[in-house]
This record gives sequence, C-alpha cells and structure tokens, in this order.
Amino acid sequence: MGRSQETFNKKEVRNKKEKKRKDKVQKRIARNDTEKKSSLDDMIAYVDEYGRISSTPPDPTRKIKNNIEDIATSIPKRESTQNDDPVRKGTVTFFNDAKGYGFIKDAETQESVFVHANNLLEPIKEGNLVNYEVEMGQKGPSAIKVKILK
Repeated sequence: MGRSQETFNKKEVRNKKEKKRKDKVQKRIARNDTEKKSSLDDMIAYVDEYGRISSTPPDPTRKIKNNIEDIATSIPKRESTQNDDPVRKGTVTFFNDAKGYGFIKDAETQESVFVHANNLLEPIKEGNLVNYEVEMGQKGPSAIKVKILK
C-alpha cells in the first residue's frame, strides 16, 4: 500500500518528526559555529582568603605567612582535674551484684566512675561511701582498689 492510504493524523505525525529532526540538525550546526574555543585560563577558579570562589587571582601582597609550628594537628592534652592524691572518695550510686558492675559518684568532681567487681577489695552496695583510685579503662575512667570507708 502506498502513502495514499495514510490517514491525515499519520501524515501530521510524520511531518512533525521530520521538522523536529531538521530543527535539531540546524541547532547543532549553529552551536558549532558560535561555540568559542575555551582556554585553560577560562577554566581556572581561584579561592580568596575568605573561602569564596572567584575568577580573579588573589592579591599576592595580602598573602599571610604561617609557621608550621603554629598549625595544630591534634587535640591538645587535657589538663588533669584530679589532685596529686591518687586516692579518691565517692558514693556508690549503682551496683548490680548479679552482673558485677556499678558506678561511683566522685565527691569532688561529681563525675560518675565505672567500677567492676574484680576491682573491689571488699563487697559494696548502693549508698556506701568508698575510697578508690582511678585508672583509665577501655571505655573511660574506671575505679580500682575500692574499699568502704568506716
């Protein structure tokens, strides 16, 4: 069957597709004609002293010299909050005999210190006033040599 059998709608769809294809070719040709050749200088971006991106290079007279010793690359050491006396006093706020651990609240710093049943010199329970020493454990400060005050 020839094109004489085509309906009006089919002809319209075919004409629209052809027009769209021709427009696309014309746009491509126009883009290639007007496209400017970009150089490396057009692609470079600069960062000013405030961290903003700009197309102009920074002023070399405003450059700041830094000493490598002034740059901190780690966390500063924490000042010791404990006294020279390693023996601390506190109150047992929680202790679970079945699981064998608890917490002691320091009398001076009000910090909570973990205590394990293996570090007890004598059995303790909640509310006891105790002496202990602090040692850094796996997850933070831990009480050792725990003894009840009489």
